[in-house]
Amino acid sequence: MLLRDECEIQVQGGKGGDGLVSFWREKYITKGGPDGGDGGDGGSVVLVATSRVNSLLILGRSPRYEAISGGPGGPNNRAGRDGDDVRLEVPLGTQVFDARRGNLLRDLVEEGQTLVVAQGGRGGRGNPHFATAVRQAPRRAEPGRPGEARRLRLELKLFAEVGLVGLPNAGKSTFLASVSRATPKIADYPFTTLEPQVGIAAVGDYDTLVVADLPGLIEGASEGHGLGYRFLKHVERCRVLLHLVDVSEMALEAPADALAVIERELELYSATLFARPRLLVATKVEGEVGERRAAELAEAAGRPVHAISSHTGRGVRELLDAAQKLVRAPGAAPARR
Repeated sequence: MLLRDECEIQVQGGKGGDGLVSFWREKYITKGGPDGGDGGDGGSVVLVATSRVNSLLILGRSPRYEAISGGPGGPNNRAGRDGDDVRLEVPLGTQVFDARRGNLLRDLVEEGQTLVVAQGGRGGRGNPHFATAVRQAPRRAEPGRPGEARRLRLELKLFAEVGLVGLPNAGKSTFLASVSRATPKIADYPFTTLEPQVGIAAVGDYDTLVVADLPGLIEGASEGHGLGYRFLKHVERCRVLLHLVDVSEMALEAPADALAVIERELELYSATLFARPRLLVATKVEGEVGERRAAELAEAAGRPVHAISSHTGRGVRELLDAAQKLVRAPGAAPARR
């Protein structure tokens, strides 16, 4: 399924059923009392967070969702039927905004978590509710109330334990394909990844890591340049970042320059994100040039560098082990915004 991480929808709660004006009619009884039933309550529109879906694609195909209205009251004090709710499944990590006001209504992050986004209208009361000692035959009943209407903006922030960041062609897609069953598009030109890809990597015999390949960032991404800025929000939920830098002789940027670009964009986008634990990874280390440039990258960064080759497998397991330790460390849970 293609990833769609934003959409706007109109939701409408069902109208409450009308109360009924009715009087008891039976043979030999000339003055039966009021017996009009109450209207049923309208159904509500409810969002349900679930791991069964991972995109807003299907939900965004329809611009409007409306719950069923309640049924009218009947004679003999029969209440109308309540309208059925409309339950819409959204992926874990969906943020729900009021599109008109712009305020965040809820961040749906737990399996089965629900949010009523359009409450159904209450059913109207039948005429027995208006009987008094001086008005024993009321010809009044309430109409059902309209359901709540609201326009919503939904934004998905992926849940992944490890996020891959780097310039285009840094080797993120190749790395993800080598450690999981994900099948991202891999080519020798920039921006082959146009949407986030998620895979599950096995670590040791009993553990796994959820890894997200995020589209390549460029200079100015935090200000809206390029493709990667659309997906910076997905990085926010990752517990650990792997910053991949191409150190091969075919690299489009010098390793130190590539490192500086992404570090700067992360810091400009969010100080909290910049403080997130991350490992520096030199990719495509498959010869003397790669070895030398990986060492130069470590010297320029002033911190250790994991040298890997996704094609040969060099350093990949060790990198996953290091990422696992950071992910499982106390206090590594991502901030929820």
